Amino acid sequence: MSNRDTTNVLWFDELHREDVNLVGGKSSSLGEMTSAMSVPVPYGFATTAHAYRYFMEQTHLNERVNSLLAGIKDYENSLELHLACAEIRRLIVTAEMPADLAAEITAAYQELGQKMNQDNPFVAIRSSATAEDLPDASFAGQQESYLNIRGQADVVNRVQQCYASLFTDRAAYYRHKQNFPHERVALSAAIQMMVFSKASGIMFSVDVSNGDDTKIVIDAIYGLGEYIVLGKVTPNHYVVAKDSMQIVDKSVIKQDVQLVREPDGGVVEVPVPDELQEQQVLTDEQILEIAGYVKAIEEHYGSYMDMEFALDSNTNRVWVVQARPETVWSRRKKEQGKAGTEQHSDFNESYAEALLRGLPASPGVVSGVVHVIDDAKDIEEFQPGEILVTIMTSPDWVPAMKKAVAIITDNGGMTCHAAIISREMQIPCIVGTSSKGTPATKLLQTGDTVTVDASNGIVYQGDVTAMFTQPQPVDQTGTVQAVGETFAPTATPVMMNLGDPDLIERYADLPVDGIGLMREEFIWTSYIHEHPLYLIEEGQQGKAIRMLAAGIAKVARAMSPRPVVLRLSDFKSSEYRQLKGGSKYEPNEPADLLGWRGASRYYDPKYIEAFKLELAAVKKVRQEFGLTNLNVMIPFVRTVAEVEKVTEIMRVEGLERTADFKVYMMAEIPSNIILADQFNQYIDGYSIGSNDLTMLLLGCDRNNDTVASLFDERNLAVKRAIRHLIKTAHAAGKTVSICGQAPSEFPDFTNFLVQSGIDYVSVNPDMVKETKRNVAHFEQRILIDAATGRGLKDQTDYEW
Repeated sequence: MSNRDTTNVLWFDELHREDVNLVGGKSSSLGEMTSAMSVPVPYGFATTAHAYRYFMEQTHLNERVNSLLAGIKDYENSLELHLACAEIRRLIVTAEMPADLAAEITAAYQELGQKMNQDNPFVAIRSSATAEDLPDASFAGQQESYLNIRGQADVVNRVQQCYASLFTDRAAYYRHKQNFPHERVALSAAIQMMVFSKASGIMFSVDVSNGDDTKIVIDAIYGLGEYIVLGKVTPNHYVVAKDSMQIVDKSVIKQDVQLVREPDGGVVEVPVPDELQEQQVLTDEQILEIAGYVKAIEEHYGSYMDMEFALDSNTNRVWVVQARPETVWSRRKKEQGKAGTEQHSDFNESYAEALLRGLPASPGVVSGVVHVIDDAKDIEEFQPGEILVTIMTSPDWVPAMKKAVAIITDNGGMTCHAAIISREMQIPCIVGTSSKGTPATKLLQTGDTVTVDASNGIVYQGDVTAMFTQPQPVDQTGTVQAVGETFAPTATPVMMNLGDPDLIERYADLPVDGIGLMREEFIWTSYIHEHPLYLIEEGQQGKAIRMLAAGIAKVARAMSPRPVVLRLSDFKSSEYRQLKGGSKYEPNEPADLLGWRGASRYYDPKYIEAFKLELAAVKKVRQEFGLTNLNVMIPFVRTVAEVEKVTEIMRVEGLERTADFKVYMMAEIPSNIILADQFNQYIDGYSIGSNDLTMLLLGCDRNNDTVASLFDERNLAVKRAIRHLIKTAHAAGKTVSICGQAPSEFPDFTNFLVQSGIDYVSVNPDMVKETKRNVAHFEQRILIDAATGRGLKDQTDYEW
């Protein structure tokens, strides 16, 4: 065994990429770029895997850790896993660092200051596991990093916290799922000079969206780079051609917040100065300088690379702070090579002009024949497999939408009816084309063949789907290989929104904890088609009850024993009017969004008998079919008196709140927030409808293109309302969830909800997996912050 194998500290210029077993992937890569390349890397040193093992041995923690891990009977039990891992982390953090090891780390830190001519320099401390950043074992990103750390005691403490982060719930779960023995992993900590970043970001030597290795992709934000990972800031996106080293594409997105270092240590969120918010983060010269480093690093490593950079605020110098192999496209290329196939080069061989643009509401790429429909009365003409082009959809359009291979609308935003329903049905959809130029209904004609790139909001002329063809992993026989997925358990359940019961067969196997929002309206528009009062007048009450019960039971049965929350009917008068016989019973309301809907119908003498049909169907599902996982939710409750009246009707009809039957209420009106302490006595919990709540708090119609830009669920008024509701509900033992679109669109909003103590989130099917991963990440962040007493400062006053 060489001295290098038994030393506790190695400097970057002593390390090379083959030293993964000594210092992990991150540290060895920083060493390789320092010792073997002319790439600017902030200097530093790394504690070794030997140092970690020495720490565990000297503190006698190995046996206790192994015992706690062996005691986990079910890794899918999130509470069991969390308790074991939390105890392991506590043991590591509270153990006394061996004096000789602490002295070596302290001496290296002091020497780093001498080499850099700084006393007590600020450093970044990054975890580097010996199993991460490997092509066949991608465990990267599961341990912690600490920024703007200063002082020898704090450095030693952070190294110890890095050791503890080897046993986050997520990391332990992932190693178990990958059958990777815990004892084979060790932890190195890379201690390097802190870059006081005025900008930072990531760069790839391959376009990870499509595998185009002729391009270099750079994403940049103001401040420190953690906000890219959190999804809190949408970065500027730059694309550079490798051969010509020319910038071929730019996307400059407004950035209003940034994460910056504090003078005395730690980090804090501050606004981006107004004059910079819409400016290009990097100059063209800096973009090309970074692209040059990307190209050189890829050539040196001989593989696709995933890197990070920081732009120093004092010197304006670009630093490369991390480099690791890119795994997804590298693996595909390797597998294609084994199978004797070549990578698609359609990116360079095909080109098509974009006909029109809109908002990418539901991702996917498909080609087909256009069918323009201006009026709902013509939807019967729509044929399966066509592309639906219309001004805007509403619930009565659902039968046609289900037949469509893609949907394009003139109007609407990311939370309009077409967008929400398309995401749920996983149909590619582009909305709001009129906001980007010529409306689709004016430019496209029935019979046109087009390609819809709904991932980017672009419609191309003709069938150009070959441009988007992606290589798939294949074996020696040419058979496509399935790629398994794993999801860490979360303490915050992730539920799913659903409307059409027929879709449950497609989505039942998603990693969800239940249905947080089942929209009853779909059963009426897709299967019954008749107004409930018309059915009563025709003596067809039994038909309504049977069909409602069948649709509800289909979902409850597929999800059992996971809970299903049925939102009782929430049609507006214009939507009810579209059902057969509806015109006789529905008023002509000029603003039906704020009219006769939700709870206000249920106790109205003109409608109460129709409401009883819904209750009879719920009772049938629970009592006759035995599906007691079904619960209900009351929508659009304006006053406390309303919920009192509605729950009393339910009680009389045989549906009374019990431990096994929950009655929830939508929180989508400001009065629901302000009077939550009074609403509490009639319900078991709330589900925040962030779309309507935002609209009513801001006085902004989200479906009106003129003011749609003002609609933002992340507005401080909305966040304060949500925080107040959670606090008030929890004080009375009530739960709070959310079923709006915001968690699907904004990872930073999901982070806010988890930080605020939301009981569960419910998202559309296409966002279940991503939200599951986001929630796991944010929960780990909370645990680390709680264990260390540090973390981001909350700069926003959320108190009511």
